Amino acid sequence: MQSVKEILDPQKSLLVVWDVHLALVNSIFNKDEFLKNLKIVIDSARKASVPILFTKITPYPKGFESTASKIMYRGGFQFKPEEMKLAIEPQENDIILNKNTWSIFVGTNFDLLMKNSARTTIVFTGIATEIGVETSARDAFAYGYVPVIVKDAVSSRNKEAHDRSLENMKSFFPIVTAEELSKIW
Repeated sequence: MQSVKEILDPQKSLLVVWDVHLALVNSIFNKDEFLKNLKIVIDSARKASVPILFTKITPYPKGFESTASKIMYRGGFQFKPEEMKLAIEPQENDIILNKNTWSIFVGTNFDLLMKNSARTTIVFTGIATEIGVETSARDAFAYGYVPVIVKDAVSSRNKEAHDRSLENMKSFFPIVTAEELSKIW
């Protein structure tokens, strides 16, 4: 069995910064702590040359929404364009992945990016823990990757759902803090 340090080999890891849009960052229960820890993780990834991928919520074009989206978002997409800017600016070599669903794998080329780069570990940070982070972590495992959750660099506007999600995921995936990750990277 591999140790967490072996799993987090920078040559085999990719950092996902999930949906850090201003609207979401401004709605979470622990904004200051989250941003501080996310900065530690991003700085550590840059220092270790771990690629960083930022996801961006990209609504379906009008008339092409899924039935599920129409049911969930009856009033249409809820955020103004200025609220959809990322709270943390990606740098030149960072990857920006537009996505329409709660899974990083559905409707994107993410699996191909992972395979082409021979990476096996996906480190998850971002918002919301119980929605896109957990969904994508579970899908990552199903695709054969090792998801690692940075527990103090994920968040939600719903603290109880966030805590339940972390409790669920710790049974399946490695869970680390930003400081622990920074020591490994």
